[in-house]
Amino acid sequence: MQQTNINRNYKDRLFRLAFQEKEDLLDLYNAVSGRQYTNPDDLIITTLVDAIYLGMKNDISFLVSDVLNLYEHQSSINPNMPVRGLNYFADTYREYIDRNGLDIYGEKLIRLPMPQYIVFYNGTKEEPDRVELRLSDAFLCQNPEENGCLECRATMININYGHNKELMDRCKRLKDYAVFVNRIRENERRGMALNEAVELAVNSCINEGILADILKKNRAEVCNLILYEYDEQKQLAIAREGAKKAGREEGREEGREEGREEGREAEKVMVIRNMAAKGLDPRSIADMLNTEEPYVKNVLNLLAEKVGKTDLEIAGILLNRNKTGKNP
Repeated sequence: MQQTNINRNYKDRLFRLAFQEKEDLLDLYNAVSGRQYTNPDDLIITTLVDAIYLGMKNDISFLVSDVLNLYEHQSSINPNMPVRGLNYFADTYREYIDRNGLDIYGEKLIRLPMPQYIVFYNGTKEEPDRVELRLSDAFLCQNPEENGCLECRATMININYGHNKELMDRCKRLKDYAVFVNRIRENERRGMALNEAVELAVNSCINEGILADILKKNRAEVCNLILYEYDEQKQLAIAREGAKKAGREEGREEGREEGREEGREAEKVMVIRNMAAKGLDPRSIADMLNTEEPYVKNVLNLLAEKVGKTDLEIAGILLNRNKTGKNP
């Protein structure tokens, strides 16, 4: 079996990589929307660069005729997707209005493309084939007799192998993606280490013509992406639990707010510590977490200086430095 050297440098999400070509993205759009466009030039990529609320860069935004589409891939359930979508569409429309010289202060009605928001879910938690997430579900006021003036709906589509068979049959690339991910999980369930599970899935899929073009051309990058995403999910789960615990322990009586702040900071410290331990450099860590490189270096320097200190203790030092203005 050919072994791939995993360097863990962050590149891009596997889902975006699978649909980076206009032909494949248009095929996915046709499968989801039921339309039958054939010219890839009808599709215009509108993905925002370094959108901070989509910091992991796993979004694909594009125009087809009169429809503005936002596609996102998620490996965990997030009920806040409509909130994120609202922010994203607001920025995209602002850019569209500026680029086309539209006058929002005039007497004439401007024309805008219709938004569609699709979330492709392939997490391990069992979910229905389709779920509609609504911005209005987040409103504090849930009086059925009152309607807010804003709504944003995200359609979450389960793309795990075995779900949405008709959709998969209409888009071979999406079906291949689901098969590839499922093979990795099946290999893990048989007791393989993650690195071995990925290698075997890559080899078998190439041999069977499943995502073969991507896997042959970008073998090391694909392995890198899969390993990073799996590690990231575990790290974030651990970090969130640590932050909750820190907030509970430190958030008593008058120290409640301070404890919450330290808990959030401790979460960042834990993630940075874990990423550095896996060989990622400060710039890559800063890029993945959408934070400043000097901050990451400051955390790493503290971890090196204060060996034995917990993440919560390091967080306390960082916050104290911020308050006293002593950060380097």
